[in-house]
Amino acid sequence: MKKYILLGCGLLWMTATYAQGGKWQNLFNGKDLKGWKQLNGKAKYDVKNGEIIGTTVLAEPNSFLATEKDYGDFILELEFKLDQDFNSGIQFRSQSKQEYNNGRVFGYQMEIDPSERRWSGGIYEEGRRGWFYPLDLNPVAQKAYKAHDWNKYRIECRGSELRTWINGIAAAHVIDAELPSGFIALQVHGIGKRQEDVGKSIRWKNIRILENPSTSQYSPYDTIYVVNNIPNNLSGQEKKNGVRLLWDGATSKGWRGAYKPAFPTKGWTIMDGTLNVAPADGKESTNGGDIVTDEEFSAFDLEFDFKLTEGANSGVKYFVTEKENNTGSAIGLEFQILDDDKHPDAKLGAAGNRKLGSLYDLIPAYRFGNSHKKIGEWNHGRLVVYPDNRVEHWLNGHKVVSYVRGDNIFKALVARSKYQKYEDFGLAPKGHILLQDHGNAVSFRSIKIKTLK
Repeated sequence: MKKYILLGCGLLWMTATYAQGGKWQNLFNGKDLKGWKQLNGKAKYDVKNGEIIGTTVLAEPNSFLATEKDYGDFILELEFKLDQDFNSGIQFRSQSKQEYNNGRVFGYQMEIDPSERRWSGGIYEEGRRGWFYPLDLNPVAQKAYKAHDWNKYRIECRGSELRTWINGIAAAHVIDAELPSGFIALQVHGIGKRQEDVGKSIRWKNIRILENPSTSQYSPYDTIYVVNNIPNNLSGQEKKNGVRLLWDGATSKGWRGAYKPAFPTKGWTIMDGTLNVAPADGKESTNGGDIVTDEEFSAFDLEFDFKLTEGANSGVKYFVTEKENNTGSAIGLEFQILDDDKHPDAKLGAAGNRKLGSLYDLIPAYRFGNSHKKIGEWNHGRLVVYPDNRVEHWLNGHKVVSYVRGDNIFKALVARSKYQKYEDFGLAPKGHILLQDHGNAVSFRSIKIKTLK
């Protein structure tokens, strides 16, 4: 009888273990750096009192203490403490290949950033594409980092889904399919030739990983904003958040020509998941013309990818009512899309208010160092209109314009703009979304919207 009881208990234990998925494993044994290797720079990595201690050195590039093993789907937890303020990060699904920049480390990084911008917990791609999720996208998480104290990071990777937490607060959520696996690494950021930063240190402890977790071991979805780098795709959390595709990626359904009953028969092409303005004479709406949504919107969170060709001009307009019956492009508030370097419109207007990301002819976009992609690369635009008429323009994860629709400042800006002749310009309670035909080749994709209440 005891044998049967023991056998039954063993089967129950194996069943429970299988149901739970993976088991936690320590990546650091607390004694030495067995299982780790150093890449790129020559910062110091030591083990003391059960901690890995990374220390900055002069004139070295970013240094990485990397696992010898690669990981795909996993949950990683660790604790770190900055003894003095400097930039660092946790690499995951990262690579080092001789054929790419002589082995320079590239891959996803959960940022450690004690600076005033407070982006600790955001997701950055080291050595390649740059910022995916600056923490301006999630202001709540900007308050989670504890200066000069121990902080706990959690990273979850499941297929193309990348999620981070800092001290239990959801920080970043990215969908990206380019790196399905890679090593984990502890970064000591290069300090260049700054003598004052020599000898700064960061400590790591309690580094553990759970490989190939079961569905139940991953965290449930929350409500934070999702950056989705897969074209025309909706992730599970986006759907939960109420986001939907405004363009289906394949047909003209839901769109028509401005001032027209149907979608244009020329001037626009749909190909390989992109919606494209055909090049013409560089003038407004003289070829296929603008296109607008069938639906009208009042408060919303709109996002879209766009790609410019050299010297191109276009725009995304909102609160378009078509009541003006004007010639040329239909009237509305405009998120400017422009090649600032090659199109002459960038030099017109006032204070740069006709440049990329601006509220066209009204408010210039603030320019961050990496907010503009090269011509021919995809940019991500976002346009948020809150129920209280606050409006934001975002470009590649950075907020570049902020204003209040209808306040005295807005009315003063309109009064000195090209829109002064239109009564109550930009103040309609609802309107269509418009993609502009300005006679230049521009492509759109991943057009999504969430209605705000």
